[in-house]
Amino acid sequence: MHAPDPGSPGARGGSAMPAGALGEDFQPARDFRTGIAALGPFFTVEAHLPGDRPRLPWLTVGGLASRPDPMQRRISAVRDALAANAGSLAEQIEARVAASTAHFGVVARLVSPALAALVFGYQLSTDPSQLWWHDVLGRPCSLSVPEPVHGLDSRSAETACRQLIAEVIEPLTSVVATLVPISTRVLWGNVASAVNSASMQIAARQPEAADPAQRLAEMVFRTPQLRTERNQPGPGFRRSSCCLYYRLSPERAKGICDDCVLS
Repeated sequence: MHAPDPGSPGARGGSAMPAGALGEDFQPARDFRTGIAALGPFFTVEAHLPGDRPRLPWLTVGGLASRPDPMQRRISAVRDALAANAGSLAEQIEARVAASTAHFGVVARLVSPALAALVFGYQLSTDPSQLWWHDVLGRPCSLSVPEPVHGLDSRSAETACRQLIAEVIEPLTSVVATLVPISTRVLWGNVASAVNSASMQIAARQPEAADPAQRLAEMVFRTPQLRTERNQPGPGFRRSSCCLYYRLSPERAKGICDDCVLS
């Protein structure tokens, strides 16, 4: 159980399998969007032409980091939703809990299709100005990506993993930490959990993709931002911090996520 959004090859032995190398009998979906949508709602994307500019209600993901207002509105809306679910006032919901929950949901939304694209051998843009989002509370926010190109090797995949974290996730994480007093360890734990969850979801829905998904998750965990996680991704993963969602549960011991450091 993960906090709901209201709205190394060295460790495994051997060399990394090129992303998308799922065997001769497995062919990537001809329709990329249909193929990854089958993995679940956090993987579903729309597509636009590279270089297009978004029209309202679409906004660029880069805007989430360069301008604090969109993320602040998201956090406030999540706080209101958490309060409504708990039958309490928004002021009774800790700001850092709302911030962590909002951050977790947006990060999972961005990481999931990016990891799936790499698993199936697609080059998906990590340019924040080319990734668009549309904030919708109550379900995963809408996401639109430039039409991806098929064809990827393991070196390109590792570069893409680094770029995803450095260019998309790190700026978003930094802005959340400036908006609300919250430990960055909590926020980067959210990222680690989102990466592991995406990898496990891919493996569950596409068993033949389990090994590439695992290896790609390990690549992400080797980035400087996640290198301090004590455990490698996989079925027994435990993050090194808590997302704070347990603080919303009257019986806090029952509100702990499966991969929590407190479990």
